[in-house]
This record gives sequence, structure tokens and C-alpha cells, in this order.
Amino acid sequence: MEIVWTFHAEERQRQWEQRFGITREEIETILLNPEQVVPDDEGVLVAQSRRGNGLLRVAYVQIGSTQRLLTLYWTNQVNRYWQETP
Repeated sequence: MEIVWTFHAEERQRQWEQRFGITREEIETILLNPEQVVPDDEGVLVAQSRRGNGLLRVAYVQIGSTQRLLTLYWTNQVNRYWQETP
């Protein structure tokens, strides 16, 4: 599986690394082994995993065997984004 970082995603990762120590490796680990993947807008998937008292969300599109990373962010609004399975 190839992971392609957009310029925007690289910028966001650097910002979140300064604030919370979120590394590039941590983001790629979430993409490869997320706790949950939820569909967002057309064709966009969001890999997410709990981190501390929040949720790290990584938006990407799947193109063949490539994951094109669009953006990422940490949020403390876990209940808003986490989808419980019945």
C-alpha cells in the first residue's frame, strides 16, 4: 500500500506535531491500521483512532492501491465522529 501525502496534509501534520507531538509515522500507522474507517463526502474516507482524550482523524481517497492523504486533525469531539456499530 502506497501512501501519498498532499502538500496540505504535510502542513497540517507539522502543525499538529508542534501542538500535540503527532508524527508522520503515527499518521501512516493510523492509515494502515485504523480503529475505524468512516465514509465522508463523495469518495472520501476518514481513518480514525482514539488518541489521548480525543480522536485523530485522517481524510484520504483510495486510488487503486494508493491512499492519497488529504488532511488530518485531532479533535476532542469523539462522540460527534465515532460511529458505534450495532
